[in-house]
Amino acid sequence: MTDAGNLLIGVSSEGERVVFRLDGELDLASVPTLEDAVAGAALEHATEIVLDLRGLEFVDSTGLRALLLQEERSTERGQAFALVRGPEQVQRLMNMTHVDEHLKIVASPEEILP
Repeated sequence: MTDAGNLLIGVSSEGERVVFRLDGELDLASVPTLEDAVAGAALEHATEIVLDLRGLEFVDSTGLRALLLQEERSTERGQAFALVRGPEQVQRLMNMTHVDEHLKIVASPEEILP
């Protein structure tokens, strides 16, 4: 588990799916921690990348941009990408900024592919 003070990231592999569980705050100070965790993970055999937002308490605009960037990078690697729905406050921000229209949001990590 990676700890940046206000963000904890747990990484697990489930077959060809890699799940990053985010707990705390995803903001200007913690985005580098997310980037380091993803860069340091063994993704070469992964076909699915999931960021689990259920443990997030706060996301700012820098955090939203980081989520969009992770989706873009996964697409470039040919991997499916999804976010597990976060708490109401996080989802409300995604809705207000229309980020939810650009990212696949699921109820659980297992739901990424039909």
